[in-house]
Amino acid sequence: MAEKGLAGIVGGGNVLLETGVLDGYSRDASFLSGARPRCVVRPGNATEVQAIVKWAGEAQTPLVPVSSGPPHARGDTVPGVDGAVIIDLSRMKKIIRIDPCNKVAMVEPGVTFAELQPALAKEGLCAYMPLAPRAGKSVIGSVLEREPVTMPSHHWDSTDPLLCAEVVYGTGDRFRTGEASGPDTVEEQWEMGRVQLNPFGHSHIDFQRFLSGAQGTMGIVTWATLKCCYLSRLTRAWLVPSEGLGSLIDLAYRLLRFRLGGKLFILNATNLACLLDIDAADIKRRLAVLPPWVLFASFEGYGTLPVEKAAYEEADFLRMANEVGLSPQIAIPGASAEELLPLLSGPSPEPYWKSRARGGFQDIFFLSTSDRVPEFCTIISNLAERNRYAPEDIGVYLQPIVQGTACHCEFTLYYHPDKALESDATRLLMDAACEQILASGGFFSRPYPAWKKIAYRRAASTAAIQKKLKQIFDPEGILNPGKLCF
Repeated sequence: MAEKGLAGIVGGGNVLLETGVLDGYSRDASFLSGARPRCVVRPGNATEVQAIVKWAGEAQTPLVPVSSGPPHARGDTVPGVDGAVIIDLSRMKKIIRIDPCNKVAMVEPGVTFAELQPALAKEGLCAYMPLAPRAGKSVIGSVLEREPVTMPSHHWDSTDPLLCAEVVYGTGDRFRTGEASGPDTVEEQWEMGRVQLNPFGHSHIDFQRFLSGAQGTMGIVTWATLKCCYLSRLTRAWLVPSEGLGSLIDLAYRLLRFRLGGKLFILNATNLACLLDIDAADIKRRLAVLPPWVLFASFEGYGTLPVEKAAYEEADFLRMANEVGLSPQIAIPGASAEELLPLLSGPSPEPYWKSRARGGFQDIFFLSTSDRVPEFCTIISNLAERNRYAPEDIGVYLQPIVQGTACHCEFTLYYHPDKALESDATRLLMDAACEQILASGGFFSRPYPAWKKIAYRRAASTAAIQKKLKQIFDPEGILNPGKLCF
């Protein structure tokens, strides 16, 4: 039996067969219908991962890699075929190394932000954070999925902060990317002063790039090195309220042109209320007084002259805001910078902030340029009204990325999942919105199941290249079949 073979690799206690556990992995909070896995296997190290992949290749058994804890919401961890085995990496929790001099951390896939941040703080560092991730979110899972970080002035490449990685490909081969690939072992490289910082190699081939955003279809990462930033010795934070988006986007462009500031993003009132409050009634009360749009900006003091650094950036920010007719505030009706700032340095308190308003949510996100964001907001609002969905129930999160050269646009549709009419309206709006976003020039850079067919419709050459890579690195097609274009 398959379960007996896996138990010989990881031990019987780490092969889960309980009906409730398997049912939990057969679905998530998305609208995707999946298959029930045959079992869940929980390796404790890279050697066991490699043995499981080799076993799966020989047994022709699909594997679905999972590193983050529930609740899942995008369909990427739901088996796309029958008979799959979930390979749950959450036991692999080692923070292998922190190099404060080079601002690099090496971690295993089970490490969460709640576990990494305190360890980094002891060395005067902090992680580049996405916006309030859920408590069980894997750090490696987040960077592999290209979750946008909230510090766009430090964001130099779409795969940042991912550096090097150790990966087990679908062939069962174990490989290290970038300068970690050799020569010599990782430990021998440490002795020579190398820290697995450069993601390129061999011969400038970037082997980690096609792992990024691949939803576990190309390989299973067993450790990764991550770029970190200095822990600020002081932080000044501001909220910039506005009735419209145009001036806020102008201000963000001005700041990023000179790479000023630390955390920088824009939220609409709906998302800001959900982020700040736990109870649905409190969210509703706060929403009634918040301005329609708020830009958050922080100025971080670190380095040789931390006070002076934060002061000159803050002064330039205030001048730029005045030039575009905006008035930054420490506190605005319904919110304060002091209240929001602590929520940006770690995972979301429970319950997860997107689950608070109505219990259920569906995200639609894509890339565009910031100047086109108001157009997409109008598109989504008009579609909501046509599909009998209240536009005010849509949360908006706008995150400049790669120093402002692009923008992560995220629309969150809040609804009660136990109310059929709300669920149906949400599903219809999602389908219509994805179609219209593509037609209007939005780029679905992360093709999750809800919009993968739409995303690949105009990307035949991309799909062809991905399929060729799949044949090379996963010739038996065992890794998360049914995802992406596979």
